[in-house]
Amino acid sequence: MIPRIQKRGQRTIGLLYYLYGPGKFEEHTDPHLVASWDNNAPDPGRDPNATLQQLQQLLDQPVENVEQAARPKKHVWHLSVRNAAEDRTLSDEEWGEVARRMVAAAGIDDPAQGAGCRWAAVRHADDHIHIIATLVREDGFNPDLDHDAARVQAQARTLEVELGLRRLNKGDGTAAKRPTSAERHKAKRQGRERTAREELRESVRRAVAGATSEAEFFDRLAGAGLLIRKRVAPSGDLLGYKVALPDDRNAEDDPVFYPGARLAPDLSLPRIRERWSGATPEHGNAAPSKDNGVRTGVHAPAGARRRTATAAWQAVVVVERGDDAVAAAHIAAAGEVLDALAKTSAAHTRRELREAATAFERASRSHVRAEWGHDRALRQAARDLVDGGPAMGRGEDGATTAMAIDMLFFLITAAAHWHAKKGHAQQAAAARQAAEHLRAAYQTAAAQPIGVLYQRGRRLGRPLLQRQTTLLREALPQLAEQILAEPGWYALAATIADAEAAGHNPATLLSDAVERRELNSADSVSDVLVWRLRRTADLPADSTGLSKRGAPTRRSVTEKAAPRPSASGRARGGKEASGKAR
Repeated sequence: MIPRIQKRGQRTIGLLYYLYGPGKFEEHTDPHLVASWDNNAPDPGRDPNATLQQLQQLLDQPVENVEQAARPKKHVWHLSVRNAAEDRTLSDEEWGEVARRMVAAAGIDDPAQGAGCRWAAVRHADDHIHIIATLVREDGFNPDLDHDAARVQAQARTLEVELGLRRLNKGDGTAAKRPTSAERHKAKRQGRERTAREELRESVRRAVAGATSEAEFFDRLAGAGLLIRKRVAPSGDLLGYKVALPDDRNAEDDPVFYPGARLAPDLSLPRIRERWSGATPEHGNAAPSKDNGVRTGVHAPAGARRRTATAAWQAVVVVERGDDAVAAAHIAAAGEVLDALAKTSAAHTRRELREAATAFERASRSHVRAEWGHDRALRQAARDLVDGGPAMGRGEDGATTAMAIDMLFFLITAAAHWHAKKGHAQQAAAARQAAEHLRAAYQTAAAQPIGVLYQRGRRLGRPLLQRQTTLLREALPQLAEQILAEPGWYALAATIADAEAAGHNPATLLSDAVERRELNSADSVSDVLVWRLRRTADLPADSTGLSKRGAPTRRSVTEKAAPRPSASGRARGGKEASGKAR
């Protein structure tokens, strides 16, 4: 149940005409009263002898009874209350009780407080009602409407339980503003999947991802095709900005501009500048090294994804165990990484990654103020993803995309746990939703590279597989039998062979991979260990350029590989190697 207090107005009759009229798009059906201040107000919708003017005069009577100077400038209070699409249809009696509870909670007409304001609740659709009230009480005093929005939200949470409706999470005032009904209807009329507000929010967030200065931020906005208006002080200092879509026009054919703060609280210019107050990310790609997860010779998109995997891996510990302010900065920076990854990924993963970034937007901020600067690695990763440009769907690009998504899944899951511990219900739910989209994106991205590793593992000789089975049982006695029963075991076996051929101690790699991070949220432990080992051991994410024992073939790992069998092969017991890691 979503109650929304609309802007106050001056004309009672004007709002009544809208509520009882056909609607802007002929969507109003059977408008009628379901409740009123005295349960005896005339109903122009059902009573042929009642008129809108009669109802308006009765509602305005307390306002007319006080002196002009004592009347509120805008005396019309308007609340809409809407149920979710999956909720059952409430009866008129139930909606009437909802209206009475809402006006009492808001301070409009609480029987326990004595005299109240006059109000009426109109229903013109199955899923919502509108409550109109005039803001002078019967005793001539004004109502106490302090925190009325918070009070009606709290009442909605109570009514959801009592009426068996979908239960929404309690908010904390940090959510982005929802599109208005007018914006939604406009988008539908124009054939848009999303409203202009939502498109602009995504574009601005992507422009913020990894940016280091105002000039770069505004260049990115212009490059995205947005119209920009800057607010400049007489001193010449930049105070703020507005953006618009070129084809989003009002009735006068002027562009409809939205200030950054109206898109989301953290998209105002002062809040964006806070991100630049810490350490400044470097331009271009960092020097290749084992520590930052960059393999020598790996081209830009793949290198950026390896660095993203490393930064996400390191950030999990900060979110799980670090100071709240530092953890909040890392969570916000994780949102930048998701925005950048969605922008630059191949078509087959782009939709799920975009949905993950959109969902996580709500989880990227709370009342815990972020301490910027410690999140440099994540913001650098976001910048590298943008600078690296679009990635291909196969080869090292595709495999490192799966690696990055795998690491990000655990970071976003850690963010969900952090928010839940803090009582941030909406943010925790948003992070969990983002994690589910990452799960789906991973399954798509990992199918080919995990499938190749699976086929290589199946071709390993029996003596080598037996030796690796013994090694696994010795290194991970608590997890070994679970891993050996998974289709992904063969992919892990191939990875162990690659690590051993590269001079690493596989037992040490396995122990470190398990001890340093949790595995409880993984559907396939073997898949997770594949990416952790390949990242830590600096192995190619795409193994099509390796022989069965891990030695490089004549073909470079960055050269496009010939098509190889995917994850459609059957594993032991008839299971498929699906690349499912979550």
